[in-house]
Amino acid sequence: MSDEFRTLKKFDAGKGREGFLHSLPALEEQGIGKISRLPVSIRIVLESVLRNCDGKKVRRKDVETLANWNAKKPANEEIPFVVARIVLQDFTGVPLVVDLAAMRSAVKRLGGDPKIIEPLVPVDLVVTRSIWNTSRKAYSTRRSTIATFFVRTRWSGPIRIRR
Repeated sequence: MSDEFRTLKKFDAGKGREGFLHSLPALEEQGIGKISRLPVSIRIVLESVLRNCDGKKVRRKDVETLANWNAKKPANEEIPFVVARIVLQDFTGVPLVVDLAAMRSAVKRLGGDPKIIEPLVPVDLVVTRSIWNTSRKAYSTRRSTIATFFVRTRWSGPIRIRR
């Protein structure tokens, strides 16, 4: 874990666990900028930039530029923002998974290691399916609804319906 600005602080996370965070007040104490006067949205991005400051994808200059953000005179600088996690819905996530699989296959065909094709941040894929009620009676409704779901989604796995 990089701590170029020496802002990494330990805290009690409960149940005998400890956590770490990058303290924006500690950054302000160093005279980097008037961080407490920044809008909350800028402070959220600044914390991410500070946390990911590694000298490569996020540089010291990036932290300093954002810490000195001024709405009246915005700097003409690109700020690298690294997300902690991506949550994809099935409409966007399934094509992404297919693309990753295709890239891995291509790398393997070319003699490379397919494990090099990995997202840089954790990705959660949320797949939702609507199950429509197509019958009236309780047991037959359940059986009919489940059967309809499997037909509509082209499910080919085993089907078990319990009372």
